[in-house]
Amino acid sequence: MRNWGTLIRKCLADRSMSSGYVLVNVEPGHEKSVCDAAASLDCVSDTNLLFGDYDLIIKVEGDDIGDIARSVVEQIRSIPGVSNTKTLACAEM
Repeated sequence: MRNWGTLIRKCLADRSMSSGYVLVNVEPGHEKSVCDAAASLDCVSDTNLLFGDYDLIIKVEGDDIGDIARSVVEQIRSIPGVSNTKTLACAEM
């Protein structure tokens, strides 16, 4: 009999994906449309609208930090309504 819990934990441990968070400012009135567009991207695993200095936070995943950077520059920044982004790379220790 297989121990599925052990197998799943091993698969997750072997996964070497990088992740980061993107703080986004959007043009007034575009919050929902930008959030929906970002959520539809393959590189995005989570989105949340915010109150405060930023309007949206996006969790991005990729093979490495270069993959994340390309996703931000080529996909997220090109969404209509995005006016500014700040990317925070997660530490890989």
